[in-house]
Amino acid sequence: MKRPTRLTQQTSKWLAVTMLAGACVLAFAPGCAATGDEDTESSDLAMEQALAELGLSPQEPNTSDYDPEPLVSEDSMEVDSEAAPAATDAQKKAVKWMKNHVGSTEYEHKCETAVEVAYGTRYVYADAKEHWQSVEIHKNKNAPYGAFVFWNISQWGHVGISDGDGGFYSSGINGKIGHKNSLDFFNKYVGWAKGKKPKK
Repeated sequence: MKRPTRLTQQTSKWLAVTMLAGACVLAFAPGCAATGDEDTESSDLAMEQALAELGLSPQEPNTSDYDPEPLVSEDSMEVDSEAAPAATDAQKKAVKWMKNHVGSTEYEHKCETAVEVAYGTRYVYADAKEHWQSVEIHKNKNAPYGAFVFWNISQWGHVGISDGDGGFYSSGINGKIGHKNSLDFFNKYVGWAKGKKPKK
């Protein structure tokens, strides 16, 4: 017959103690009501005697040999405390401008001009590369709504405006302003910068 493990023996003992404790409570506290200090002391004494007979102390059992993984990992419990801020009027207008100009060829090879005009200005930066070198760049792909998104695909770079869902609007999409659902449409993604009216 297979010998019980240490954990099984401890568990069995504690089950026995739990049952004994329940019996003691019922014996000294009928009706689930308190019966006074004397009964409580008697119950405590009976519990200590029962534990002594089982070779246990009135402490939690040692279960160091059994350390199961939590049901939910700590990583999955983490919550992103930095919720995306509400879009500004300028960001809404810029995205709307880009949407309204989808199909336009007017800004082909003028990606920086297109995004600046979308934000109500022009000729602040000579090209997309100068733009990203002049602002704070976030290198992840979680570009918020209205953010400038940059790629290093030429000596001048390339820039578009994020749709906030992982996609973007820019010129240079099949020879015109267009929309793509992924920032991976162009190679050599640089990162994103906060969407606001460009200024030096």
